[in-house]
Amino acid sequence: MRRIYLDHSATTPVDQRVVQAMLPYLTEKFGNASSVHQMGQEARAGVDRARRQIAAFIGAHANEIIFTSGGTEANNLAIRGVAEAVESHGRHLIISAFEHPSVRAAADVLEKLGWEVTVLPVYEEGLVRIDDFRAALRPDTALISIMMANNEIGTVQPIAEIGSLVRSEREAGRRNLWFHTDAVQAAGRLPLDVDALGCDLLSLSAHKIYAPKGTGALFVRKGVRLAPQQHGGHQERERRGGTEAVANIVAFGTAAELARNEMPERSEHVRRLRDRFEEQLLARIEDFTFNGDRGSRLPHLSNISFRFIEGEGLLIHLDMQGIAVSTGSACSSGTIEPSPVIRALGRDDELARGSIRFSFGKDNTEEDVDYAVEMTGRSVENLRQLSPLSRKSAAVV
Repeated sequence: MRRIYLDHSATTPVDQRVVQAMLPYLTEKFGNASSVHQMGQEARAGVDRARRQIAAFIGAHANEIIFTSGGTEANNLAIRGVAEAVESHGRHLIISAFEHPSVRAAADVLEKLGWEVTVLPVYEEGLVRIDDFRAALRPDTALISIMMANNEIGTVQPIAEIGSLVRSEREAGRRNLWFHTDAVQAAGRLPLDVDALGCDLLSLSAHKIYAPKGTGALFVRKGVRLAPQQHGGHQERERRGGTEAVANIVAFGTAAELARNEMPERSEHVRRLRDRFEEQLLARIEDFTFNGDRGSRLPHLSNISFRFIEGEGLLIHLDMQGIAVSTGSACSSGTIEPSPVIRALGRDDELARGSIRFSFGKDNTEEDVDYAVEMTGRSVENLRQLSPLSRKSAAVV
């Protein structure tokens, strides 16, 4: 059976150049990076080089990069670490209505500890509005966390504008507040420069940029206070204890350098594939809706809600045809819950349950797109013939 992977927002295949870079650190250079002997120092050199590569990827300094186990830990370390360190200045946090679960859960923890959390709406277009952000700022606001690009619908938020506001407030002496952005989905797809963005902390994940799972990074601007969330180790300058996953870190650094060098070509390639996919789908299928602003989104992603069907059903149908995609719905105890991200756009439950995310990668082809359109069209038609929602709609008409 033909297999086509269109779920690159979930994870990416490991680039063979990345595999080759990490292999020596799984074999002859396997030392502990904290050891003082030669094998340990070889490992340390690999970690240091990767730190420089990732710093260059986002326009930071090497000593501002902390390695973590992934984006989830990076987000938790940013939010909880800063909150513990600066809560004497204020206990008010601002987030958006569709942050990644790791950010929402960290905010929930802070609420239980007495923090107040303001959740900014994202409206039908899936974008935070600067006026809402400005209105949400309070004298006791200590921390802001707004994702750079949403993981389900790909809309790109006005991070540089928010960063500029935060910087001006701080420089004017009106507030002492810090700004974190989750850039896990944006990395490798949009240019990243922490100075241009104006953020104080920024989260990354290796497996979104063609490196292995299990490694992430947090940029922490010089001068930002951060309380460690893991104890018992002196690694990462006392900010994140635990033996370094050297091979994975080396892979992450290599992937970041490749992404930095190849980003324009990759982004144009996936944008062309996505646009071809959407144009053909519009000509083939009726009664579907694109989710989020189509002009301000990541180049590789298309999130679509199909009426009269459940997204889970379409996902399974496509998987049986060899096509891997994602749905925003979560199946729990036999009940399909609407995607909270799609609901945050003001969509009804039917559209939220019928949403599918197609996310393209650097190795996909036009032939992949054409096959995906054909199979999606067939699957939607078949599911609608079986759907009680479709029959009910026809009866009403």
